[in-house]
Amino acid sequence: MQAHCPKCKISREISNAQVVKAANGKPLTRGTCAVCGSVLMRVGETTNDERRTTDDRRQTADSRLPMADGDSPQPALPLAKARAEKNITREKEEIAKPRAKKSAPPKRVTRSRKARAKEDEIEFDDISDSSLSPHPSSLNALVIVESPAKAKTISKFLGRNYRVRASVGHIRDLPRKDLGVDIEHDFKPKYEITAKKRDVVNELREYAQGAREIYLATDPDREGEAISWHLASVLKNQIANKPVHRVEFHEITRDAIQSAFSHPREIDMGRVDAQQARRVLDRIVGYTISPLLAKKMKKWTLSAGRVQSVAVRLVVEREREIQNFVAVEYWSIEAELKKKGDGSQGTADGKPIPIPQSPTPDIFRARLVKIGDKDFECHSGEEALKLKEVLEKCDYRVLDVRRKDVTRNPYAPYITSSLQQDASRRLGFNPKRTMKVAQELYEGIDVGEEAAVGLITYMRTDSTNVAEAAQKEALEYIEQKFGEKYLPPKRRVYSKKVAGAQEAHEAIRPTKTFREPNAIRQYLDNDQFRLYDLIWKRFVASQMASAIFDTTAVDIEANEANHPITQSPDFLFRANGSILKFAGYLAVYGRNVGDEDEENDADKRLPPLEKNEPLDLLGIYPEQHFTEPPPRYTEATLIKALEQHGIGRPSTYAPIMANIQERDYIEQIEGRRLKPTELGFVVNDLLVAHFAEIVDLGFTAQMEEKLDAVEAGKANWVALMREFYGPFKETLDRAAQEMPITIVADEKTDVMCDLCGAPMVIKKGKYGKFLSCSRFPACKGMKKITTGVQCPKCKTGELREKKSKKGRVFYGCARYPDCDFASWDKPINEPCPNCGGLLVQGTKNVIRCVNGDYTRAANAKNEVQNS
Repeated sequence: MQAHCPKCKISREISNAQVVKAANGKPLTRGTCAVCGSVLMRVGETTNDERRTTDDRRQTADSRLPMADGDSPQPALPLAKARAEKNITREKEEIAKPRAKKSAPPKRVTRSRKARAKEDEIEFDDISDSSLSPHPSSLNALVIVESPAKAKTISKFLGRNYRVRASVGHIRDLPRKDLGVDIEHDFKPKYEITAKKRDVVNELREYAQGAREIYLATDPDREGEAISWHLASVLKNQIANKPVHRVEFHEITRDAIQSAFSHPREIDMGRVDAQQARRVLDRIVGYTISPLLAKKMKKWTLSAGRVQSVAVRLVVEREREIQNFVAVEYWSIEAELKKKGDGSQGTADGKPIPIPQSPTPDIFRARLVKIGDKDFECHSGEEALKLKEVLEKCDYRVLDVRRKDVTRNPYAPYITSSLQQDASRRLGFNPKRTMKVAQELYEGIDVGEEAAVGLITYMRTDSTNVAEAAQKEALEYIEQKFGEKYLPPKRRVYSKKVAGAQEAHEAIRPTKTFREPNAIRQYLDNDQFRLYDLIWKRFVASQMASAIFDTTAVDIEANEANHPITQSPDFLFRANGSILKFAGYLAVYGRNVGDEDEENDADKRLPPLEKNEPLDLLGIYPEQHFTEPPPRYTEATLIKALEQHGIGRPSTYAPIMANIQERDYIEQIEGRRLKPTELGFVVNDLLVAHFAEIVDLGFTAQMEEKLDAVEAGKANWVALMREFYGPFKETLDRAAQEMPITIVADEKTDVMCDLCGAPMVIKKGKYGKFLSCSRFPACKGMKKITTGVQCPKCKTGELREKKSKKGRVFYGCARYPDCDFASWDKPINEPCPNCGGLLVQGTKNVIRCVNGDYTRAANAKNEVQNS
């Protein structure tokens, strides 16, 4: 028989059960908790068999409690049993005493927030495991994962015979204050348990001591494998002579967990060595170049990473392309044409019979592509105007009509890089935010009757593979939801596009196709729903039939009077039309993605045209253009560039994007574009000049391939480090002698210091940029940088750029907290023409009034007033 224990917070077996009667005569069972000895009480009697069974369980559990070294079994009663008998004796004495008058309850002892949080964490651990005790019993197997959320989900699938605990990420690492690598002795790393993880390690050691076997269930990648190896090393004494298993799963569902635990394996030392080589390599580069940079630039917060420096180089080189770009003028010419006819077909009773209106407009535009036998080019307005005069006098006729069906195939399911790119383009998420939300979806979310379950597969992957069972389920869903015609003619297999992709992994997909996003929306927050919806649609679309477009290409000749029919046309125009004939995968995925190819799929209808059909000219329209420089990178396009060059791996993209911005090498400007800071330019130039190989794209990509070879067991990581370190050490010593002292000058402004009248410069501090007196430290004048736009709320302060706790830029009043006005959109120093209110630069290149009575396109000349 069990009763709820107020101390353990869960139901426990009743030890030393005795039957007593309540004041109303009903039988009660009184006893003690089999674990902590607290007094338990339950309505009803306990049978002799139940009492005997409970005592037997208690004795069995007590006999298996771990003992300290040197201790031997004692014939005396176990501590818990002795405590229980003592509590019962004390209760009997209290019952015999006369009942005293009630006094006021004592004041509740207040605790610090940290103490309460620690107690809450202990209670959470107790609740998440249905068979816990203060001293782990050898009846259970110990399962170690990385995160508490993952532990909570997995424990519900494994049951009472498994105890699931979290390491909360890495439990040991290289020391922060020194290199931590013994270069003279085969680059041996000097790992240490971090201060924050000592309590976690002590707890894991205690549970490992009493466990019958150990399961290491960390993530299925190099980093997860390394964490398992570190755990096995730290718990070496506690798990000696016990079975230690490595289990790997790519989704947290009941079937996947049960399958993984049915097929355990050993730790893959190839993955461990590859991760260890990467860690040691990055440590050597970072902890030798960074101090040198700091010394030469007199700036002690600088750092140089092996991969992040390459990312900075890409952004710097793109910015220099933009700076050196020279725009070239060119013109395009379009003709607006119409089918011949007066809108009637014969007469009846002397009145014209109108032609029925076609859903396809008779008016369309065609662009000039050839003059004679040469491609059309025009680089001046004068030349364009002369051509216009000639073209207005020409006759127009359909030369050729080509119609065909064009098939558009769906995209492959997401991998890490493509998910981060699409989440940035479609949802506005940065890579760090994307991976945080994806981690939550992977580890498990309570979705009603299903309880906690992982909603997506592992999100750090570079493989487009899909499990056969998952593909079969997707096809069943598509057939039920859309019909058989939306099924592809054969099973879709997506080829590997990423160099070094681990084909044993799976693409990112929902763990259950029939779990539609809208069906579980109530259980997800906004970010979780939007990302799950994106992943679900991409996967389902990837298994569907192709979209089919009915395309038409029309060639139109324009000839001057008396042009010989046998010769090629004087001018050749071309018009293209495209109509969606069969939606296929677009029925799920849609076309509003912002991708150039998908935007070109928009329906462009042409009227029905036949060969040799004459056309009426309505007008000639020349238009001036200028060639544009290459666009600045966004986080999404920079990740794509790194992936194309074979630089980095799925787990590194998000940290790279965060590091280069946190170090102030790169900053985000309008449209989430990345631009190098002055510091970024200087650091990159120094590294390119003195460490050309380290920041070379080819070298970094080759190093990734060598790490892959280590993982595959084709190379030795120590030999790889020796091959790298010799030339690197020579380069480092030479740079220490030749690298010049370089000081990054502060950005000057026209603002004068209020204290001394000297010009002020822009500096960056903990809370962002600010104005400082150029005579600092002699003068400590300081100002906030503002946009120059007056606050619409207080009419006194000016709006300035700020950052939220999550790093998102917003604009608030400089008089905060006296004025709390804030806006996510960038203010414009121009009053609203309707109400005089604040105009802001909104999304999709729209300028709007914060009062909601005016909008216009940012590049529109004519203002459009809201109705």
